[in-house]
Amino acid sequence: MNRSILIRLRQRLSVLAEYLGAGTAGRKRTIADVAALRHFLDTRASHVAQTTLYGYLRTRAGTRYPVLFENDAFVVSINHAKWQMWLACLSDLSVFAGGLLAHRARAGHVAAGAVVRCAVEAILERAGIPDDSGPLFVQGAEAVRDRLRRCDWHALANGEGAFTASPEALVRHAPIIPELMALDEEIVRNSVRFRWQEVRRELRATLDANAVLGGAAPP
Repeated sequence: MNRSILIRLRQRLSVLAEYLGAGTAGRKRTIADVAALRHFLDTRASHVAQTTLYGYLRTRAGTRYPVLFENDAFVVSINHAKWQMWLACLSDLSVFAGGLLAHRARAGHVAAGAVVRCAVEAILERAGIPDDSGPLFVQGAEAVRDRLRRCDWHALANGEGAFTASPEALVRHAPIIPELMALDEEIVRNSVRFRWQEVRRELRATLDANAVLGGAAPP
């Protein structure tokens, strides 16, 4: 296996290690301020984006999976898809988190929306425009912002209804020929939905909504 493939594998393992938070104890830390919420949104969006995209490609390619990374054009397509998945995952998880804040906290849905938008804006500013993100990244980032601006936090249900963008993004952007994607589409969408189950459980268990909104600057 050549050096570039090893580097890419290490990068994915690094994201996974950050998500795991050095074991179960790390994952159960209470989310009690905006910084912790921002970290949760960023790391879990990255984890779901990468595990669903690379997992699907690995399943489809089988034993030829490592060979894919020797094709420069295919690697470019994977990177574009990776960033679109990340944006979609960030969008879905942020909407879910905002709804959870709005339903749990005394401060209400206006403050919840302001905190989530602020957290996501900081994440997007930190990401910038990655060199390998492709021509659709800026448009995708603005779509995330627009969704959060238009979101009716008070009307959100505490369930999986927020998770609409990420299944669609994997179907749309995964570098798979349309004929194969047509066969796989239902399985692909369900695989993304399944990945969110543990993330939702974790956020419900660790989010202290009143502490997060109480420590935030007024909207």
